[in-house]
Amino acid sequence: MRKSVDEARRTRDRIVSTAVMQASSSGLSGLTIGSLAEALGMSKAGVVGPFGSRAELQLAALTRAVEMFVEAVVTPGLGADPGAARLNAVIDRWCDYLADSPFPNGCFVTAASCELDGRPGELRSYLRRTVVRWRAFLREQIVVAQAAGDIGAGVGTGVDADGLVSGLIGIAMAANQEIQLLDDDTAAERARGLMHAVVRP
Repeated sequence: MRKSVDEARRTRDRIVSTAVMQASSSGLSGLTIGSLAEALGMSKAGVVGPFGSRAELQLAALTRAVEMFVEAVVTPGLGADPGAARLNAVIDRWCDYLADSPFPNGCFVTAASCELDGRPGELRSYLRRTVVRWRAFLREQIVVAQAAGDIGAGVGTGVDADGLVSGLIGIAMAANQEIQLLDDDTAAERARGLMHAVVRP
């Protein structure tokens, strides 16, 4: 029984891993059971079986992509003290992630945000919750750093916490476009410098 459970888990992981890479290239809406079955050498029933539906498979792929981002960017930063130190550590890992993305078409969350922003449904809802949590995490580090005097503060001046969050995310999204669309090898390092400048006192 244990062996069959382990095999089922490995099969599911293999399907999700392939689905994430395919979705990075063709979008979540372009992810099909047929293309996955062909890539994996499996039947369509074998591919969809562990998930129950194409929609659940899409959600599993999106969830895996988010987990990969968290593991690459957020988790390593948690070793630093809250506030400026943690924010700077996250910025460095974030820019490393942009420069050496595990996905063929760059940051999965950025691409999915563009694809799903006008498409109501569970995928959009999940992604929205993810982005809200990410923004809240960044904001928390900024607020702590502002309270310590490490970052300037001022509501409505462009350096309030919400404005700084928007600035950081905007730089990252621009860098992803420059890397993927413009083939700019200098974009990630430029983004790193800009992000650090944004959160400098």
